[in-house]
Amino acid sequence: MTEPAFIAVDWGTSSFRLWMLDRDGKPLAERRSGEGMTTAATAGFAAILQSHLDAISAPANLPVLICGMAGARQGWVEAGYIDLPASISGIAAGAVRIAAESRDIRILPGLAQRRTADPDVIRGEETQLLGALSAFSGGDHVVCMPGTHSKWVHVSGETVDGFSTFMTGELFDVITRHSILSHAVAGSEAIDDAGFADAAAAAYAAPAMVTNLLFRARAGQLLHGISADAAKSQLSGTLIGLEIAGALSQAKSGAVVRLVASGRLQHLYETAFRRLSIDFTTIDADDAVCKGLFAAARTLWPLTQETQA
Repeated sequence: MTEPAFIAVDWGTSSFRLWMLDRDGKPLAERRSGEGMTTAATAGFAAILQSHLDAISAPANLPVLICGMAGARQGWVEAGYIDLPASISGIAAGAVRIAAESRDIRILPGLAQRRTADPDVIRGEETQLLGALSAFSGGDHVVCMPGTHSKWVHVSGETVDGFSTFMTGELFDVITRHSILSHAVAGSEAIDDAGFADAAAAAYAAPAMVTNLLFRARAGQLLHGISADAAKSQLSGTLIGLEIAGALSQAKSGAVVRLVASGRLQHLYETAFRRLSIDFTTIDADDAVCKGLFAAARTLWPLTQETQA
């Protein structure tokens, strides 16, 4: 029977994912919940982690490596940041141990871009990036990791030399819930690919017109009776098209676009890239974060011959 080697945890603001991995990085057990940092700040990080470890009967001597918001200032223990330029494979060296716990539990740091003109931070996505490195073959890459706050990272070889955060997901939520455009999407159930792609292309071609393009969803409904689904598709496409325009305006010439995503966001960004004739390759986000945590764990706790036997 395969023996477990590590516990890997991706702890976000509103989500919790845990894998028990063997020495080859194969998941032996998995747990998912909505117990993110916001919940853990009240219920207790240690208590939530232990409940999931108990649920999979994890051995008491297994080390735990965590990435994400558990290492934020408002998290379990602040793990700080590694400054750019940074070798992504060296991020494990900055892991912080939870001193109060008997089990060896460590939290990975984020990345910081401290330039005065464009300060930025990453926490969690750096581990996805580490896991995705196996798909890279040297050269320059621009890596898109969509989410509430999408990250576009510029990688040369395995060195991160810059990145940008786009608040696309959060802006979409605010606009569709708390602005006049909330009336346009009321009752919407799905996004239409064709309408979404057209809106993304319009925003990509004329990013300076975006606030006008957003309002057209409302005007189109009042004057031409477009559906709530069409309005939602237009708003989503407009914001994602704007993001892509901004991100690629900073990319090096010839850089390869890598999309690290899964599920609904993977589909949306792939649809936009195809409509814009942007060459890209996709790497599964869940697979990337699991591989990244495993790679970092093996650096922190090298598997001895005895352990492997």
